[in-house]
Amino acid sequence: MVKSSICTIGDEILIGQIVDTNSSNISRRLGEIGIKVTRMVSIADNHDDIITSLSRELDSNDIVVSTGGLGPTKDDITKAALAELFHSKASRTDPVQLQIVKDFLHSRGLDVLDINLKQAEVPECCEVIPNHLGTAPIMVFERPDGHRLYSLPGVPHEALGALDDVLEHIKCHFKTESIYHKTIMVYGYAESALSQLIASWEDALPEDVHLAYLPNTATGIRLRLSVYGGEREKDAAKVEKLLERLREILGDNIYSEEDEPLESVIGKLLRGTGKTLSAAESCTGGMISHLLTTIPGSSEYYLGSVTSYAIAVKENVLGVPSETIQAHGVVSSEVAAAMAEGVRRLTGSTYSVSTTGLAGPGGDERNPEG
Repeated sequence: MVKSSICTIGDEILIGQIVDTNSSNISRRLGEIGIKVTRMVSIADNHDDIITSLSRELDSNDIVVSTGGLGPTKDDITKAALAELFHSKASRTDPVQLQIVKDFLHSRGLDVLDINLKQAEVPECCEVIPNHLGTAPIMVFERPDGHRLYSLPGVPHEALGALDDVLEHIKCHFKTESIYHKTIMVYGYAESALSQLIASWEDALPEDVHLAYLPNTATGIRLRLSVYGGEREKDAAKVEKLLERLREILGDNIYSEEDEPLESVIGKLLRGTGKTLSAAESCTGGMISHLLTTIPGSSEYYLGSVTSYAIAVKENVLGVPSETIQAHGVVSSEVAAAMAEGVRRLTGSTYSVSTTGLAGPGGDERNPEG
């Protein structure tokens, strides 16, 4: 199977100044065409580190995709490091990228400086894939053993915008195999409890079917089944057969058989039905409302929420009886039920959901949520 490593270059990632979103997006797209990503590496803005790290990744992978370090300023040193890594003594100007640079600057009313024009200058040994969204070209380097390095800009919209062309280039030069993933979304179990519940099913999985547990406190647990190197249609049929037994075990605790969050599934269930939803939140501080409204079209079914962090708001806005709080405590199923009924009454929604709980060590006995 064709293997790949993804490398991000830049101190800004290593010091936590920015979050690396390129690697996950590139990895997903590589998997779609049958490339197995073996490693993700972040490299400092250091000439020797770039050469050493990329050389090591090329030794153990057929493809390396790197992002970053290709800007016009002096701190962007990747291009020079790549020239040394691939023993390129000369450079050339790529005419297509040069015109893109000029058009890019003219369209923004900016002066065309020599430092900008040098963006179109590349090591003589590389192949260029034009970057139509920015000034730094995509450079492709090949080693004698056929292993290739694809150097992309670090700006996310430029890196992702170049991926279609990069993937087409990869498909022209590498024979890829099928990678089949199937995701099952499960709610209502801790990871350990779920593992124990499906242990006999998991133990009976064929050797070529790999199972991964991916827990998330907001969305439950993803169960991902993966088959590498087979035939997609046969692999899909094999996994479907395995899922028949899993559905018998988990029942309604499976809320989706797609890789999608709970809020998306809720939207699918409510959209077009005329039924509505509201929320009363305490310890979650508005997070449920936020998640529900990230789904396009949620205004059709989601009416609103009350963030009732204080006891006074629970009592005076949601109408939670004070005697219920006194008898059961603010963190109780009885108070949660009263909150849900209160927000449903206020908004007129068909359904409502509420949360109350311990948010941390700062709470007291009267108001544990702080």
